[in-house]
Amino acid sequence: MTRTAPPAIDPHIVPAFGTARNGQALSYNRAPAPDLASWIARLSVAKVRLPDSYRLSCGLFSDTPSVRVQLAGEWNHEIAGEPQPPGRALLFGPHTRLMPVQVRGSFVSIGVSLRPSACTALMGAGAVAQCVDRILPIVSLSEEHLLSILPPNASPEEWLCAMEDLARDWIARFTRTDPEPITARFEEIAFLDPCISITQAAREIGVDRRRLERLVVRDFGMPPKQVLKRARALDMASYLRGVADDEEAEAMALRYYDESHLIREFVELFGMSPRQFTTVAQPLLTFTLEARQARRLETINRLAPGAKRPWQ
Repeated sequence: MTRTAPPAIDPHIVPAFGTARNGQALSYNRAPAPDLASWIARLSVAKVRLPDSYRLSCGLFSDTPSVRVQLAGEWNHEIAGEPQPPGRALLFGPHTRLMPVQVRGSFVSIGVSLRPSACTALMGAGAVAQCVDRILPIVSLSEEHLLSILPPNASPEEWLCAMEDLARDWIARFTRTDPEPITARFEEIAFLDPCISITQAAREIGVDRRRLERLVVRDFGMPPKQVLKRARALDMASYLRGVADDEEAEAMALRYYDESHLIREFVELFGMSPRQFTTVAQPLLTFTLEARQARRLETINRLAPGAKRPWQ
């Protein structure tokens, strides 16, 4: 499948960190420090200038739990059900489908995406399953403390370093065990080949299939087949938004039996067809897709950390 037209862009948005070649707004995102690599998947800052009264309607779709600190903007998440003021720290569970989100006015959002089983190691078995498609407040982080470590005049790199220090403190205080390497390896396989059978994945990891299924449900909050289906869809969505490596376009299309298969799964997960997906501006979702795709390419060794990305 090829893009029939450039994906839509919201003309009201003025991004702080530039755009892709096709004009899509980009966040500032990078890999974690080496000592946090088994805990943190990605760190990012999304910063956008919008008219004060403008309400941006979009969505989020993440394959990892994440901590998000909203330094500016009035956010409204359909699942949360009420506006969220600035200065809040929220735990977003992994998504099984697109989650509608609205934000009014200029905004700054700092995100820390967690690796598989990091929540389990920090919060115990069942933690991920309890937050799938949900948003939970992090009551241990007060607005005063957040604003003290994330001053509004700091650089995005200073913000991310502060979040890494906070993560180190959490790990030292709350960790119960190390992250599970089996589910970490399954995540890598999902990045590389989301059409693999569960039996073959278990064989490559060197573990019994039933044990793999049990650990994936515990650490991803859903069965392995659903994880792989989501990975296929997120890769295709990244391509349609123009934040993927175009050299992989044919391989991504061949993951689906035919176009009806693609449309069916896309509608199930995104609530719209691939063609509709490109005609609607999706800036918040594109931030998440681009950061995930950069991480994916780094994980499968198609891109060196910090290198220029194919869509830039």
